[in-house]
Amino acid sequence: MSDDTGSSLGDLPPAAQRALAEAAQRRADLDARQAALEAGRETEKGGPKTIEPTRYGDWERKGIAYDF
Repeated sequence: MSDDTGSSLGDLPPAAQRALAEAAQRRADLDARQAALEAGRETEKGGPKTIEPTRYGDWERKGIAYDF
């Protein structure tokens, strides 16, 4: 986190410093939990072999677009 005002963390009261440290720890925990969820996610089975057929909002198969 960058601070554009030029003040450092030493200028903040102790309670504010603790709050910032707790927020950073929560953010790190959330990032670690998100990474664990992403690693455990299964890959798609039976999906398209090439680019996503619904990328334009219509279903496209072998060059033919099907609008739902």
